[in-house]
Amino acid sequence: MRLTTLQIEAIRDLSRQVAGEQARVRVFGSRLDDGARGGDLDLMIELNEPVPDPALLAAQIVAKVSRTLHGRKVDVLISAPNLRRLPIHDVAYQEGVLI
Repeated sequence: MRLTTLQIEAIRDLSRQVAGEQARVRVFGSRLDDGARGGDLDLMIELNEPVPDPALLAAQIVAKVSRTLHGRKVDVLISAPNLRRLPIHDVAYQEGVLI
């Protein structure tokens, strides 16, 4: 995984500040490939409770994490009981790594 321990801790802490302490954070996509270079950071935030405004939640996490990672492009996917599960969720669950 092309993230440092400090970056992982910051991503997890910032995500939980915004989404709540129960939030689980999963990294998926190109950041898992140690041989790759560059690329954005794909995160899935897993929640057990319904999310009233998932777009706002995702935007807040993107802003905080991107700022912490010096402008790195961040994509956030939300998984919650009230949201439709899409094929990208399956990819994130199958290939992603909890941090």
